[in-house]
Amino acid sequence: MKKTTLYLLMLIMSISFFPNTMTAAGNPSNTPVAKPIEVPAHVQVQLDRLNEIKAMDKSDMTSTEKKALRKEVKVIKSSLRDSNSGIYLSVGAIIIIVLLLILLL
Repeated sequence: MKKTTLYLLMLIMSISFFPNTMTAAGNPSNTPVAKPIEVPAHVQVQLDRLNEIKAMDKSDMTSTEKKALRKEVKVIKSSLRDSNSGIYLSVGAIIIIVLLLILLL
């Protein structure tokens, strides 16, 4: 009797999970459409310049020109990284925050 109850419970649990996955994959019209992110003009100019440098044929350039391009790419990438106004947390900081939350709560 105990085995049949266990098997019946497992069957009901497994069947209850299938309709959720089927409806999520079966109806793509309800999926939210991601809005394009507006990129500021100065950032777009820098990204265009990076794409131009990437598309250049560097085989006929001298070593000083290649060095200048590398420096320019580094400057552009650092300015793009600095213009991003995000908050960055290291793994150690996250662990400390979680431990403090556990201790306080």
